[in-house]
Amino acid sequence: MVKLYEDERLDFLFTDQSMQIIQSQTVFSYSIDAVLLADFAAVPLRKGKIIDLCSGNGVIPLLMSKSTTVPIIGVEIQARLFDMAERSIQHNQKQEQIKMLHDDLKYMPGRFGNDKFDLVTVNPPYFQTKHEEHLNKNDYLTIARHEILTSLEQVIKVCSQLVKSGGKVAMVHRPGRLVDILTWMRHYKLEPKKIRFVYPKKGKEANILLIEASRDGKADLKLLPPLYVFNEDGRYTEELRALVY
Repeated sequence: MVKLYEDERLDFLFTDQSMQIIQSQTVFSYSIDAVLLADFAAVPLRKGKIIDLCSGNGVIPLLMSKSTTVPIIGVEIQARLFDMAERSIQHNQKQEQIKMLHDDLKYMPGRFGNDKFDLVTVNPPYFQTKHEEHLNKNDYLTIARHEILTSLEQVIKVCSQLVKSGGKVAMVHRPGRLVDILTWMRHYKLEPKKIRFVYPKKGKEANILLIEASRDGKADLKLLPPLYVFNEDGRYTEELRALVY
């Protein structure tokens, strides 16, 4: 029986009703961003190694474990989120495949060395924090959503160091940071290969960006068709339903 704290609950994963994950309204609950990234990433099926940075409660490693047998490492800096991930992995009996590290992502190249992973995934903090009033009152959410303990440049630099030449880096972010992402990726020898914009529904601006880059790749960027989350009636689109359920 999985141990739960007072503010925690056990939810089924969107994409797999046989798997459950520990969530908390006051600490952390995953969003559709994580589901989209796990589906978007070019996951190696039988050979290779994966590392997921900014893992939160371990949702992306758990989601990816459904479609691959390769080892997955998750890295989370917040102790409470790391503990939630550890317990979720044990509850789903995935501890032989998924290993969580309670550490800062900036130390990962020193720990593993360069050019070690076939795929690096990351759902980093989205917001540059310039004013105190923009911060969340909840410290867990502040660190998860704002560039308090890391920066976009540092995240991309670490991804570039960890991934093998020819390997993939997959990131979910906000469209407003696209120019920054492309700039830092090129600077750190990550060549953007495909981009997909996600829209709440038709007629609205995109609010999610999915991007994949290849280490030392040649210039050849593909813009994938837009993904719409909701129909006009407020229900998931057919594509989203197929992805989520």
